[in-house]
Amino acid sequence: MVTRWDLIDEREGSAGFLMVVARRYRLPDGTRGEWDIFGPDRSVAVVAITPGGEVVLARQYRPGPDRILDELPGGAVDPGESVEAAAQRELLEETGYAGALEVVGQTWLAGAARTRRFVAIVRDAARVGEPHNEAGEFCDVVLVSLAEFRDHLRAGQLTDVDLGYLALDHAGLLG
Repeated sequence: MVTRWDLIDEREGSAGFLMVVARRYRLPDGTRGEWDIFGPDRSVAVVAITPGGEVVLARQYRPGPDRILDELPGGAVDPGESVEAAAQRELLEETGYAGALEVVGQTWLAGAARTRRFVAIVRDAARVGEPHNEAGEFCDVVLVSLAEFRDHLRAGQLTDVDLGYLALDHAGLLG
């Protein structure tokens, strides 16, 4: 029978970019195990579609895969911030686009992450200004057709493939 593990203790630390919590557990068989739990509590990604049917992406270097990827705009939801406000903020900061936004899905990042990931969709996204990346962020705005975006998802060429599919499914745009 599967049961919740008993948390013995935890200690926080950082290995650099990510906050990591080392948690020690008493497992159901009485043994002890240690897990490194990572990530912020919440993050959000945005599928923004222009009136012309183009998807707004943020081209950026990703150190994990060591590649430049065309990604969904997004990032961490700050403490006390709503998911909707974070999605609007991240879209505007990374791309200069904005529009009416709807949060349409959520998922967990990984079994060793505490991050609940949300996805929002913006239909009729409009360019309202210049991107203003945060310190350490370097993004170029890329527009691709909806068909190209679906191909991009199918090829696994971004880190939020699952969130892209959730948004397109919600919008009836999987094609």
